[in-house]
Amino acid sequence: MPNHDYETQLRQQVLLETHNRVKQQAKKFVYVTVQKEGYHCFPEAATDPQFATGDKYDVSHLASRHFHYFYIKVWVEVTHSNRSIEFIQLRRWIDELYGEGVLSLDNASCEMIAENLYDQIAERYPGREVRIDVSEDNINGALIEFKR
Repeated sequence: MPNHDYETQLRQQVLLETHNRVKQQAKKFVYVTVQKEGYHCFPEAATDPQFATGDKYDVSHLASRHFHYFYIKVWVEVTHSNRSIEFIQLRRWIDELYGEGVLSLDNASCEMIAENLYDQIAERYPGREVRIDVSEDNINGALIEFKR
């Protein structure tokens, strides 16, 4: 005759152990968001037939210097749950990297902005996974995951 109480307890114990293992092995990140005004351009858009299509998909106007609000969201891996990186300090530091005023980003794409920012973050917080999302006007953008 099966012992249902024992089987129920065993099932609950397995679930609890699984839950604790998943929780212990979870990757932890803090994230911050900064917003910057800036100008950039995409010179190739004027001449590359992939972009200067002459139809409703034409984006040749992007070759000229134009303005965006750049939204930058950064996730940095942390090693424990109690302020391994204090996110207010992280946000202030990232904000300070870009300085005051309107950015002049030349021909930098969202991906290039993310890669340049990663170089700074990796120097300050080595050996951590980082995700960086850079968008124009909080509408279109790029997400890059920098894994160990």
